[in-house]
Amino acid sequence: MADKLIIFDTTLRDGEQSPGASMTKDEKLRIARQLERLKVDVIEAGFAASSNGDFECVKAIAHAIKECTICSLARANDRDISRAAEALAGGGSTRIHLFLATSALHMEKKLRMTPEQVFEQAKLSTRFARNLSGDVEFSPEDGYRSDPDFLCRVLEAVINEGATTINVPDTVGYAIPELYGRFLLDLRTRIPNSDKAVWSVHCHNDRGMAVANSLAGVMIGGARQVECTINGLGERAGNCSLEEVVMAVKTRRDYFGLELGIDATQIVPASRLVAQTTGFVVQPNKAVVGANAFAHASGIHQDGVLKARDTYEIMRAEDVGWAANKIVLGKLSGRNAFKQRLKELGIEMESEAEINAGFARFKELADRKSDIFDEDIVALMMDESSHAEPEHYRLLALSQHSEMGERPHASVAFAAGDAEHHAESYGNGPVDASLKAIESRLQTGAEMLLYSVNAITSGSTESQGEVTVRLQHGGRVVNGVGADPDIVVASAKAYLSALNKLHSKIERVAAQG
Repeated sequence: MADKLIIFDTTLRDGEQSPGASMTKDEKLRIARQLERLKVDVIEAGFAASSNGDFECVKAIAHAIKECTICSLARANDRDISRAAEALAGGGSTRIHLFLATSALHMEKKLRMTPEQVFEQAKLSTRFARNLSGDVEFSPEDGYRSDPDFLCRVLEAVINEGATTINVPDTVGYAIPELYGRFLLDLRTRIPNSDKAVWSVHCHNDRGMAVANSLAGVMIGGARQVECTINGLGERAGNCSLEEVVMAVKTRRDYFGLELGIDATQIVPASRLVAQTTGFVVQPNKAVVGANAFAHASGIHQDGVLKARDTYEIMRAEDVGWAANKIVLGKLSGRNAFKQRLKELGIEMESEAEINAGFARFKELADRKSDIFDEDIVALMMDESSHAEPEHYRLLALSQHSEMGERPHASVAFAAGDAEHHAESYGNGPVDASLKAIESRLQTGAEMLLYSVNAITSGSTESQGEVTVRLQHGGRVVNGVGADPDIVVASAKAYLSALNKLHSKIERVAAQG
């Protein structure tokens, strides 16, 4: 029987470290449920000691998710480890994930500790964690740039103390595939008790080699766990992409000879959910989950695919969850049909009241847009879920006037708490005028870092527009997302959504891994 490759998803922890990708507890729970449907083996739910908010997220996910191991990150100290154990208490299968830097650069400049102090800290913290959890993972941060002799000594010690998984991170994306694989193999060969732990890889994508390095760690180095994120989400250039690793192993089983527990048909739904939640749009030419991943423009390619699909396709679109844009509902559809479609799309609502509110918004959209696609419904219910959370700012009304030769003008009505505000402004375009009108009244001083528009469905001018606005204020970076057939309205929604996140003072995770 083939070995199993463990898929460790860290979208909710390392992925959230992307500037602006902070998520609320409800958003994290929705993504965790989708990861459970995807059948990932381990979900790293957060860094419990980093904030009360992250503690509550880890706790909620540990109680809600039953089919995956739920993990919390912790620095190698008693306080962090105790906090992680407390958050995970009462869950099913749980894991504590310790990290401590071992490279000379990190030990001297960041930790300000001697190698001997790091060695002792690694041993003691692993021993402490093992007394609180039967499943302990240890990561030597910046492991790939660490001295191999010192690293062997540390990892042998933590395995002796009860670490069940050893993860070797390429924290800064420095590795080269073959060299990284050999590095891992060398560690496993030299460490006498290496067979007592599962070996894992965690690669960053700074030079575009995270997936290649991870797979080299598996095939050359003998790793049997890959740490990755949906859409490759993560700080800087991101992390190893889950969908790319999974489909590489699935399509080349002849080479890898590894089993996976993943339900690949849930990959695209997971990708869409993460993109819509974080506002990080997937580039069209992204492997597996990009809009063009299975598109053929060349006449030769089209002819070949029509004659024999495998001439130019090594994967089937439907195997990863793609489906042709299909009109599923219309303005005459009833509530039961709407509810059934939500179930088919894997959208879980907490209450009948939420379904009713979503159905009412669906009817409003159907009156404005003749064709309703799956993507429209997903965006609609994501928007409805955000309305279920307390909002300080809410868009009430918007009107704008724009014509060639005249400066665009907008009037906006919005609520701030219990107060209703009216504001108007001129701008370089209707979007600019609308956002300036809101800011003229609130005077938040927030700096806009990003404004982007993405069509939710393709091939029609009736498509809903999905707008992402990224704001920075007081050292915090947040994303707001808004969807509407009217792009100006979507923009105002996105701007107010970002301001709501700034107002809520959601704390971000600041750990490295």
